Amino acid sequence: MMNGMLPGTRALRTFEAAARHLNFTRAAEEVGLTPAAVSYQIKEIEDQLGVTLFTRTSRSIRLTPAGTVLYEATADALDILRRGASRARRMARGATQLRVSLSAMFASNWLFPRLPQFRAANPGLELTFDVSDEVRDFDADDIDVAIRFGTGRYEGARSERLFDTVVVPVCSPRLIEAGSSIKAPRDLFRHTLCYVDCKIDGMVWPNWRMWMAAAGIEDFDDSRCVALPDSSHVVQAVINGAGVGLAELAMVASDLSQGRLVRLFDIGVRVPEEYGYYLVYPEASSQDSRVLAFRQWMLG
Repeated sequence: MMNGMLPGTRALRTFEAAARHLNFTRAAEEVGLTPAAVSYQIKEIEDQLGVTLFTRTSRSIRLTPAGTVLYEATADALDILRRGASRARRMARGATQLRVSLSAMFASNWLFPRLPQFRAANPGLELTFDVSDEVRDFDADDIDVAIRFGTGRYEGARSERLFDTVVVPVCSPRLIEAGSSIKAPRDLFRHTLCYVDCKIDGMVWPNWRMWMAAAGIEDFDDSRCVALPDSSHVVQAVINGAGVGLAELAMVASDLSQGRLVRLFDIGVRVPEEYGYYLVYPEASSQDSRVLAFRQWMLG
């Protein structure tokens, strides 16, 4: 190693991605380079350190023993740097900002419409957002608090349940105005029925077969139902008049109050009791004034 110099952080990040994927193309996509640029950076590191990091064949790459040692050290070092940078950013925010991680659906359908109330109640606290469905690491990802759907069990964190989740049938008011008569659950058989097709930790999200069973209908044929990947697609399809959908009551409350959607029947399907939306934050932040202010407002 010439003059004891180490590769730069960007080069090490490229090497770590290549070593983790064992594929220069996937590493290139992750770090925003071309595969040729990844290969060039790896060659530069090898020349700088005087070691061979990968053995290459026409179809694959493998880490050499020296490459494995450097990969493990690089992964640890980058993780320490990420966590340190995250802590530094949190310190710089001081008492005036709080960074919240939450899903796009919860952000757009629940929190964002209520932001004026939060700002009025907490004029000295600014919220910034990480909108993602991924479960974030508070230290590594520069997050103060998170809102997540699940069982509320997160190691090293406190979780407080926000509200129960009930799924109900909704439609566009245009469907009713067009003369559709929906007076009994069986009347829904004549319509396109949309729902979210997903499982969360093995729990099947409420679907039309479940709702019909709750309505006392056991002979329901769900073969004509339309399964969509997430609730935002269901709600948009329903607003566009494409059918009747199953949606989370709390997530469509604004659409219902503003007349974009109409709830059909008083029958709802609750998700299992252990699941729900939780406010999650590190144990170490339980007395943080910013977290306490946000917690008090969320829990109402």
